[in-house]
Amino acid sequence: MTDTELLKTYIETYDNIVFFGGAGVSTESGIKDFRSQNGIYSMNFKYPPETMLSHSFFVSHPEEFFDFYKKMMICEGIKPNRAHIALAKLESIGKLKAVITQNIDGLHQAAGSKNVLELHGSTKRNYCARCGKFFSEETVAGYNGVLYCDCGGIVKPDVVLYEEQLDSKTLEASIDAISKAKLLIVAGTSLVVYPAAGLLRYFKGEKLVLINRDATPYDDSADLVIREPVGKVLGDVVGV
Repeated sequence: MTDTELLKTYIETYDNIVFFGGAGVSTESGIKDFRSQNGIYSMNFKYPPETMLSHSFFVSHPEEFFDFYKKMMICEGIKPNRAHIALAKLESIGKLKAVITQNIDGLHQAAGSKNVLELHGSTKRNYCARCGKFFSEETVAGYNGVLYCDCGGIVKPDVVLYEEQLDSKTLEASIDAISKAKLLIVAGTSLVVYPAAGLLRYFKGEKLVLINRDATPYDDSADLVIREPVGKVLGDVVGV
């Protein structure tokens, strides 16, 4: 039995499946990841990407923050790939109970997934830091420079920057979903970024599957490890 056939058997067997994904889930849609050879962290900028995506840089260098953010984080016109579509289908037939994602691109919702837990927020949402007024991704992307609200407050993307805490409700919901799952599929993530990577310790179910191009710290604990593109694997298994 091939790895793909075994994963298909797992999915057919269990009705309480949770998916936990990272940047590698969206690379097949054309979005750059962070830590690969050609990822964002390997590119040359005036400041390191980790610095430009920090809360303190947002406060102290807002123009340079938004210049980087709009060029590298906002992905207008990007479409869901086979991974997103497969997961939406699994949810629609009652197999998949939750998608937990480290991505901020909104592609899971665009594919039709309903129960999506966004650990790091979303570029689709932007709020005035003073009054809380909502601004769309299109408004932020199309504005030249730093966007301010009519009240004078700066408009901040609803994404978790370095030095910021994860949303507690989202984190608690993710822990609850993983702790109840019978099959946990983890894909497209290096599992080295905490606290997100620490969520795996809450899994008490029966089968752990890892789909990732590179090795992860949890490979030895997994029941199945697949080193192929996430979209190809899930697309072939689900038939989309």
